[in-house]
Amino acid sequence: MRNPLHRRSSKIIGLIAALVLLALAMAASVMFGLNYYSWDRVIASYTQFDGSNEHIIIQTARVPRALIAAAVGAGLAVAGALMQAITRNPLASPSIFGVNAGAAFAIVLSVALFDVSGMTQYTWIAFLGAAVSAGGVYFLGSIGRDGLTPIKITLAGSAVTAFFASLTQGILLGSGKAFDQVLFWLVGSVAGRTMEMLNAVLPYMLAALIGALLLSPQINVLAMGEDVAKGLGQRTLLVKAAAAVVIVLLAGGAVSVAGPVVFVGIIVPHIVRYLVGIDHRWLIPYCAVLGALLLVSADIGARFIAMPKEVPVGVTTALIGVPFFVYIARKGGQLS
Repeated sequence: MRNPLHRRSSKIIGLIAALVLLALAMAASVMFGLNYYSWDRVIASYTQFDGSNEHIIIQTARVPRALIAAAVGAGLAVAGALMQAITRNPLASPSIFGVNAGAAFAIVLSVALFDVSGMTQYTWIAFLGAAVSAGGVYFLGSIGRDGLTPIKITLAGSAVTAFFASLTQGILLGSGKAFDQVLFWLVGSVAGRTMEMLNAVLPYMLAALIGALLLSPQINVLAMGEDVAKGLGQRTLLVKAAAAVVIVLLAGGAVSVAGPVVFVGIIVPHIVRYLVGIDHRWLIPYCAVLGALLLVSADIGARFIAMPKEVPVGVTTALIGVPFFVYIARKGGQLS
């Protein structure tokens, strides 16, 4: 049996190794694709910019794409970990708890009724829709004398997801224009996104990530059971409300930029628990790094599945996530 210090040292080394892998994956994301750009060429695009198509593509497409994939993957993974902790539902994720559905509905509604067409506008509208949907789920799950319970919030999330999905499909069927404009966004992708879109929500996502780290000791107490947490003096409702705000900012920001990328919030937390255990002081940073690594890697793979065309990264994560989801469900929520 290893002593705690050894275990802590191993976790630190593992986190550093994951960060190195993430850096390598992001470098590969910038270099590889339909066209290959050497690392010297990438550096030159910033130090000796000459206005060539290669330099423009590197600065406006490849680098933003890698950064957006990393931010979105980190946000969805940490949001999924927090959702699973506060609901005690091992299959909780932004896609199941209405965040994706709310964002998609807001985008489709704005296109159909208000002729919105800019990607930057999509970002803010989707962020608002995700926040409203998540807030509605939390409110519905908290109604009643017993307050917020895992089963109530799960049912509320399923109901809100089904409600917004039905409304979205109805609008799309009645508006061919809306269907044409938002189809690429609805499948989930980091291609074609700009740094301006990420910059619009990045401060909120960074603040939420810091909030998740600060909340991690309280989440550990809450994970022991609500009665135990209350017995230890924890104000459980306040902790859950704070975690809900963090989830809205992380998942809402991620979905608003990349669309409804699925399964990242389910896959990564289970893998991290298998690697480092259930201590959220380690779970949160590991989820952020491995979530970013997963989505950046999935985006690289999406470029080569059907070359010269690209497959949206949401399709790639679905191909990975469906078998994983079935496996976890069959194991009763435990990865062994």
